[in-house]
Parts: sequence; structure tokens; C-alpha cells
Amino acid sequence: MAETAPFGRGRLRRLFGLDRSGPPPRQTREGAPLNPWTLPNLVGYARLAALPLFLFVAFDSGDGRSATAALIFALIAGGDYLDGFLARVTGQYSRLGAALDPLVDRLTILAGAAVCWHFELLPRWALALLVAREVAMLVLAQYGLRHGVEIAVNWPGRISVFPIMGGIFLALLISGWVPVALLVAGIALAIIATVLYARQGLRTVRAGATQGRTQS
Repeated sequence: MAETAPFGRGRLRRLFGLDRSGPPPRQTREGAPLNPWTLPNLVGYARLAALPLFLFVAFDSGDGRSATAALIFALIAGGDYLDGFLARVTGQYSRLGAALDPLVDRLTILAGAAVCWHFELLPRWALALLVAREVAMLVLAQYGLRHGVEIAVNWPGRISVFPIMGGIFLALLISGWVPVALLVAGIALAIIATVLYARQGLRTVRAGATQGRTQS
């Protein structure tokens, strides 16, 4: 009985993003309309517009440590969860939102990394590794687009965002080992996710090529 209730455990898990099983919503798949004017997309636009403000406040701080800059960064980062939650609550999924959300996430991480690099708030070797990972993901995304491969987000990639953004957020406020530890843990998860993405993409491409040879 509980599983079939309108707000049963399974529904709540999906609502809060804990259950990501099943195919992606049809509104986000290739060929669907962009549908730019949805409530979740408005959150994405606000996040995107706040990035220049964050950079201005952070670079104007003098040493990179600014409660205001950290608050703006936290709001931008937290918007990642908010827009997904709103999409699940309202059912307003869109193909544009599916592309906009990870783009804003990457820009947020790169903006935070730029501030931390400039003021040396975090180890530059770790920041360089983080940027290299983001570039690798862009290359993989382009590879996937060229070969018609749609790669689902995996759990290491999903989880890695939290310690990475958490490390950057804390570095804007305090010094010490905690921000560094969070960043390094997040990068390790992100690298694992990237390897899994690459394996999945290559496996899909090879399967498609094998099927094509069989049919011909």
C-alpha cells in the first residue's frame, strides 16, 4: 500500500533525486523541443547571470576571502539541486535544461578555481588537475555528440560535485586542510567518473560499429 501512495517512499526518493533509475525524461532526449521557458531553466539563467557577480566580488576582495563571494558561490552551486528538484516537482523537463545544467556546473567550478588559483587559496596542482578533468569532459562530450552517443551521468560524477564545490566554498572563507581534503576527494571521484564515461562511450561506439557491420 505504501509504495502506491501518492507520496510513498519510492516517489519521495525520486523527488529528491535519490532514485535516478529508469530512462531520462522524453522531454530531454535528442529531437525534443528546447522548451527554454520553464521554471527550472529560469533558475539556470539566474545561476549563469550570477557568475560574473561572483567573480567581481571575489577578485575585488583583495585576498580572495570574502563571505559575500562565498555566499554567492553557495547560491549558484545550490541552484544545481534546486533546478533539478523543480523539474521533478513540476514535470517541466526540457532538452535545453538538460544541456544548461551541466554547463553552468562546469562554469561555476571553473570560476571558483580561477579565484582560488589567483589568490592561491588551494594547491595549484590540484586546481590544474581539476581544470584538466573539466577539459577532458568537454572532449568526451564532443566525441559523444559526433558519434551519437548519449552518456548517462554516473554516481561518482554526480557525487564529486559536492566535495569539489564544498572545497572551493570553504577556501573562500578559511584556510587549512579541510578545503584541500574536500577538493582532492572530489577530484578523485571526478577522475573515476571520467574513466567510466570514457569506457561507456567507447563501448557504445564499438557496439554500434559491430551492429552496423552485421547488418551490412
